[in-house]
Amino acid sequence: MSAPMREGTRLDDLNVTDATLNQPVIATERFVLRPLRPSDAGMIAHYTADKRVAEGTRAIPHPLPPGASEGFVARALSAERAEDVWAIDGSANKLAELLGVVSLTRMEDDQSELGFWIGAGFWNTGFATEAVDALVRANPHNARTLFAEAFQDNPGSARVLTNCGFVYLGDAESWSIARNARVPPCPYILRR
Repeated sequence: MSAPMREGTRLDDLNVTDATLNQPVIATERFVLRPLRPSDAGMIAHYTADKRVAEGTRAIPHPLPPGASEGFVARALSAERAEDVWAIDGSANKLAELLGVVSLTRMEDDQSELGFWIGAGFWNTGFATEAVDALVRANPHNARTLFAEAFQDNPGSARVLTNCGFVYLGDAESWSIARNARVPPCPYILRR
């Protein structure tokens, strides 16, 4: 989320539909996973400005720089994007319009990397497990193998992954922008 938007790009100028993104809307019992919208940038900024959320990821900086969430949304809406991002939208069930996000990044050889975060106010509600499980079942990338990771000091995210069928691979090391340090993640794999 740290790269800025291109000069002159405004989220309001983006004319994006679910069809142009080629991302399915995926329904669950309590919410839908839908492509991001420009209007999601404010809530993304709100949730990811929380140090606890940022430190649970490799890529979210803390403090969150101005324009970071707008840049993230613009990249997610770009035809040249590297990552497909879905909003976890509970508005149809009288929940928040944005509870968090879940994403897939294409890798080589029919593999994808799954990522997710949930706003801290929604932790321990099962939303993350429900969202990850729905994305795994839908498998919009038709991936044979999915990878994901959770930092060793984040057992909640590790439980989400194992509850959704991921298997622990062993110890590794990643850089966390928010922590400005190397952090030992637990890599996970799910073979289909």
